[in-house]
Amino acid sequence: MFPDKFLSLAVNREDKETLARVLDLAEVAKQSHRPQVTDFYDPCRCAMIARAVGYIPDLAVAVDGGYPAAERSRVLISPDYVDPGNADAGLDFLDVRGNFRFKTVTHRDYLGALLGLGLRREKLGDILVGENGAQLIVAAEVAGFIKVGLTGVGRVRVTVQEISRAALKPPVRDYREIKVTVQSLRLDAVAACGFGLSRTKMAREIAAGKIYLNWRPCLNPSAPIRSGDMISARGRGRVAVEQTGGQTRKGRTNLLLHRYGLAR
Repeated sequence: MFPDKFLSLAVNREDKETLARVLDLAEVAKQSHRPQVTDFYDPCRCAMIARAVGYIPDLAVAVDGGYPAAERSRVLISPDYVDPGNADAGLDFLDVRGNFRFKTVTHRDYLGALLGLGLRREKLGDILVGENGAQLIVAAEVAGFIKVGLTGVGRVRVTVQEISRAALKPPVRDYREIKVTVQSLRLDAVAACGFGLSRTKMAREIAAGKIYLNWRPCLNPSAPIRSGDMISARGRGRVAVEQTGGQTRKGRTNLLLHRYGLAR
């Protein structure tokens, strides 16, 4: 029914499984004339889904993670005559509160508590951690379960209540600007500059599977880097490639990088 190009966008088994589920949702959207929504995915996979659905006539997509800079979003698949702005992407927003004055909890603690309830990661969007608790963006179908089941995080008793989208407080993304030059736009060279490591040590990090390029694990140290790419290092944070271009007299390429805090 749909072009073979749809599944050709998959680069691994996980992508194929994701696109197979999306294909089922697309068929339902076409036959029922009602919008359908995916699970939460990272920006790379959301972009893949949007491109794939673009091959299907009479369908449109919208990506919604609750706020513009969300790192995990759901993709809304709907008939092209439906205004995506009026469709429901199936998001709910929860506020988690507890007495954290004597106990510091992290994003990992919140995620662990939620997964400990038996939830799948794909039903959970961004977790916005604050001083006195956190705000959760979750699939609407699991929000009620979380409100009842989440009673503690990091051994601290918590309460959960629903809030509006407008009440979200997205984090301010602090970063350090890095201006460097590299001999070539390879992953190992750019990542080494961004994270302040030697190229040899970065090569070992890449070989160990600790480096992600655009939210995908990358084992190729010579993978080409372009403006707009995001490089993540497990336990070290993220580096956004803001600008590339311009040659020095010695033939090296100028780079502008933004290094963010620990990856979530």
